[in-house]
Amino acid sequence: MLAIETSNLTKTYQGMGGCRDISLAVPTGSIFGLLGPNGAGKSTLVKMLVGLLHPTSGEAKVLNRPIQDVLLRKKVGFLPENFRYHDWLSGEDLLQLHGRLFGLSAGEISRRIPEVLHMVGLTPHGHKQVGSYSKGMQQRIGLGCALLPDPDLLFLDEPTSALDPIGRKVVRDLMVSLQERGKTIFLNSHLLSELETVCDHIAIIREGTLLYQGNWRQLTARDFRLKVVIGGHKPELNIDNVIADTAQLISKKDLGRCETGKRQELLIACAGEQYIPLTVRKLTEAGFDLYEITPITDSLEKLFLQYVSGNGDAEGR
Repeated sequence: MLAIETSNLTKTYQGMGGCRDISLAVPTGSIFGLLGPNGAGKSTLVKMLVGLLHPTSGEAKVLNRPIQDVLLRKKVGFLPENFRYHDWLSGEDLLQLHGRLFGLSAGEISRRIPEVLHMVGLTPHGHKQVGSYSKGMQQRIGLGCALLPDPDLLFLDEPTSALDPIGRKVVRDLMVSLQERGKTIFLNSHLLSELETVCDHIAIIREGTLLYQGNWRQLTARDFRLKVVIGGHKPELNIDNVIADTAQLISKKDLGRCETGKRQELLIACAGEQYIPLTVRKLTEAGFDLYEITPITDSLEKLFLQYVSGNGDAEGR
C-alpha cells in the first residue's frame, strides 16, 4: 500500500524551474528520504503534496486521496524549512492555535499538548514565549505543531537544520518511534548522514527531474565486499580455491609476519551479508587464523554523488 503516489507531477513557473514529470511511490509506514542539490525542486514537490502549490500538470494521491481534497489535511502534518512563529505566544498557546486550525476539539487539544511537548523535548519550556526560544527550540515547537493531530503522514522539510547533535538524536528517535506505530514520514534533508541512519527508501532529483527512487540499501548491497585479515599463511593453499562458490578475491595485501606466520588482508566480493558466515567457516576450516572481518558497502553519500554527477545507473549497478 502506498502513502503517496504521483504520476507525472509537474510544477513550473512560466515554463521554467520547479519540477517535471515526477512519478513517486512512497510505501506506507516508511521513512522516505528526498535528496537533491539546492534548487533541484525538492521544496516545490513537497509544497504540492501538502496543498500549498497547485500542480501545472500531472496527478497525485496522498493517503489514497487526491491532493486537492481539503479533508486530507487533517491526517497530514508539515514542518516547513523556513519556519516562523508568533513571538508573543507561549509554546502551549502556539499549540492551542494550531490545534484549532486542525479542527481538533478542546478535549483533544488539552490531551495532545502535553504529549507533543514531551515528544519534542520541550515539556519544561511550554509556558515560555516562543520569542525566547533558540532557533533549535523553535524548530522543535514547529515539529510539535505538525504532530498535534497525530497525523498518518508527516512531511519534514530540513527538520534538523537548526538542531544541535542532541536535538538531532531526539528527532531521529522520534521518527523511528512514529514509524514503529505505522506512520509514514517524508523527509527532505541535505544531511545525508541523517537520512542514511533512518531511511531505506529514497528518491533523488536534480534540476526538477527524478533520477532514482527505491531502496538504496538494496542498491548498494550489489557491491557488497568484505575486508578480511587472516594469519597462518599456507603456501600450498590458494585463497581463490578456499572461498570458491562463496566469494571472489579482489585484492590481497601482505601485512607482515605474525605469531602464526604471515598476516594478509583480503578484499573479497560476495552477493551479500548472508555469505559472511560461510566465508568465515571456509577460511577457518582451511586452517587460517581470522583476525578481522569488516563488511563494506557504498554509503548513501557516494550513491547520491554518482547520480547528481550523471554517473548513476539504477539498472546497471
